[in-house]
Amino acid sequence: KGNYLTLQIGKNPILVVRGPDGAVNAFHNVCRHRGSRLCTAEKGKVAKLVCHYHQWTYELDGRLLYAGTEMGDDFDMKQFGLKPVHVKTAGGYIFISLAENPPAIDEFLSTLRHYMEPYDMENTKVAVQTTLMEKANWKLVLENNRECYHCGGSHPELLKTLLEWDDVTDPRADQAFKDHVAASAAAWDAEKIPYAHASFGLRNRIVRMPLLKGTVSMTLDGKVGCKKLMGRIQNPDLGSMRILHLPHSWNHCMGDHIIVFTVWPISAQETMVTTKWIVHKDAVEGVDYDVERMRQVWDATNDQDRRLAEENQRGINSTAYQPGPYSKTYEFGVVNFVDWYSSRMLENLGAEPAPYLKGVAVNHE
Repeated sequence: KGNYLTLQIGKNPILVVRGPDGAVNAFHNVCRHRGSRLCTAEKGKVAKLVCHYHQWTYELDGRLLYAGTEMGDDFDMKQFGLKPVHVKTAGGYIFISLAENPPAIDEFLSTLRHYMEPYDMENTKVAVQTTLMEKANWKLVLENNRECYHCGGSHPELLKTLLEWDDVTDPRADQAFKDHVAASAAAWDAEKIPYAHASFGLRNRIVRMPLLKGTVSMTLDGKVGCKKLMGRIQNPDLGSMRILHLPHSWNHCMGDHIIVFTVWPISAQETMVTTKWIVHKDAVEGVDYDVERMRQVWDATNDQDRRLAEENQRGINSTAYQPGPYSKTYEFGVVNFVDWYSSRMLENLGAEPAPYLKGVAVNHE
């Protein structure tokens, strides 16, 4: 109760707070009096939401409780509660939407709850969080994430454990990979760990894939980054459960820790990328895990991706830039992202779908 975090989405300051009933609420972080922000810290805990400007006070469910004695007899406090933001939760994740009519994501959230059950996210903590500023448009950051065509020449640390393929249906997948997946799936079945590929249009996807044989976590040596495993998990060799949520999040969920990435547009050519490493709440730093060791792979990979995105941005700023073709085998994930984004933009503009998009299942979840 009273725990909160703040976000900035475009020009909109947002407040997410746990209410008196334990439910997660979200509001525009704007006082209904003169518009000042209520909570200015990135996170914290409060008994009530109090505006520092004139002390207007709100309950954690957004109701205005106090506005002083100077507002006049005709002032109706019931009309000046905080403006709500659509919010839903599933599997330890919080989803908010500023849209008047938010996307329908219930089917995805139901699947996410099921797939996250083994991790017991209510009993986890953030071991460390990093923020990286990239001088590139957010779509370039996402496009770079949606393919591993560049991995061989750019990510030596990541490829110590990561298998590039997303599924056995990947056009590059060979028989050895398919056999590795089948053996891993049998072990996951024995432990009742969900793993089957679940897609919801082009926007949301969940799939568990094994890591390289002999490795169990995304660390430089492939060994566990945290000795205390997540939730009810007994076997650390769970590969990586990959969760994609366009337009701005991807995740790797392993047996010992989870990595959550989020992309936040700052301006037309600036993007903030946050990375969180999540472990069991009872894991002890220096005993069960070493923060520097756990973050080595993705610190390196994130910075390598930053340089790639920034050089990409510098290049396409040229008047000579003309988009080239995508690889059908390596860059289908980029094509999916571009198709999803293009479809949403055309829909928001009230325009007809482009001919090549007609019949494409984009699912607006």
